[in-house]
Amino acid sequence: MVKKFLRRTWNRYAKLGKGSKKKQKWRRPTGRDNKMREKRRGYPVVVSVGYKGAEESRGKIKCRSAYPKLRNEGAKTPVLIKNIQELEKVGKNQIAILGKIGKKKKLEIATMAKQKKIQIHNLNVEKFLRRSAYTLKGTSPKARNEGAKQNAPKENKVAKTEPVKKADSKTKKSEDKK
Repeated sequence: MVKKFLRRTWNRYAKLGKGSKKKQKWRRPTGRDNKMREKRRGYPVVVSVGYKGAEESRGKIKCRSAYPKLRNEGAKTPVLIKNIQELEKVGKNQIAILGKIGKKKKLEIATMAKQKKIQIHNLNVEKFLRRSAYTLKGTSPKARNEGAKQNAPKENKVAKTEPVKKADSKTKKSEDKK
């Protein structure tokens, strides 16, 4: 198990990582009376010798494959992919990680990976292909539902007639005088 080291008050403030894993970072406790720095019992652990992972698993990614046959394989070494040629070079004990690429190239790589059953770590291939199919057609599932509601036959509403206002007695008298 990998130990997650976090700074002392990360769970107190949003700017230090409360509710956002992106901001959760390690900072060494340096305060004079800091209990973490003193390594007291009951306080979060401080980075020190002995927490390093096994040498075989360092720098590798555990396999979380959507394909049942590949699900129980061990850790794989990551390979950065920026084009289709690099995807073709991915070996059996390697896992692909997409680099910073555009949607058109990402779509090509995702379809190729699905055909060759290559796992991409930072992309849900099935979901991405499903969504991109909708964008190619020009409609999303949400837009389809809204369109169906708009095209549905409208109910015939009976036009409400406004009640006839009774003329005040004062206005009648003024009309009679004219």
